[in-house]
Amino acid sequence: MTTKFLSWMVAGLVALLRSTCRVHFHDDPRQKLRDAGKGYVYGFLHAHQMSIIIGSESGTAAMVSRSRDGQLVVPALKLAGCVVFRGSKKSNNRARGGQQAIDSLIEHVRNGGPAAIAVDGPRGPRGRVHKGVAMVSQQSGAAVLVIVAKPKYRWIAKQAWDRLQLPIPFTRIEGYFAPPIFPCDGEKLEAYRQRIETVLRELESQLDPLEFRYSVGAETTISDEPTADESHGQWPAAA
Repeated sequence: MTTKFLSWMVAGLVALLRSTCRVHFHDDPRQKLRDAGKGYVYGFLHAHQMSIIIGSESGTAAMVSRSRDGQLVVPALKLAGCVVFRGSKKSNNRARGGQQAIDSLIEHVRNGGPAAIAVDGPRGPRGRVHKGVAMVSQQSGAAVLVIVAKPKYRWIAKQAWDRLQLPIPFTRIEGYFAPPIFPCDGEKLEAYRQRIETVLRELESQLDPLEFRYSVGAETTISDEPTADESHGQWPAAA
């Protein structure tokens, strides 16, 4: 009962933010891809999931873990018009539907729908791109659209592994796209994964260097002092 109640609270918050926040996209390649008959898969940081949900287009497929934390965002995703597939990695040698969810995402993209994947979720480490997004792209032929979201005003969950960001109502959210990334013939999955990770790292380091410091491999000294655009508020991260 508690999980269900909290999940609908999250959905209500997302509804509020979708109605009050302004979303502006930079270097948006989606129309050109649609005109060319090319599918696409959004690749974004787990920390940016709230902004991505707020700015999502109807019919976007999302993979959500079968954990309690994953359940918290399911009503919010459905309210935003997303198609939800539940699945995650094996736990205690028990299958949790991860491959089935990936297969469903691939089929969705092949049929012309977009998909969205938090590339370092659900457990991190922050900024480490897992193979799922590369696998979906390779097997569907779709482009990967790496996107970094940056609300003008935000709360940051500083104790969460991903430093989840929550836009403040009535703020402006900037969404920055990297050029589309396509799979190459004969390319190994790991090589493709690394290409996607490199693009994501470069984009976040340029646009949001203060938060990039917390990504795995960032070679910058991390300060405990709050930054100018960080609130002291906390928000629990969801998978």
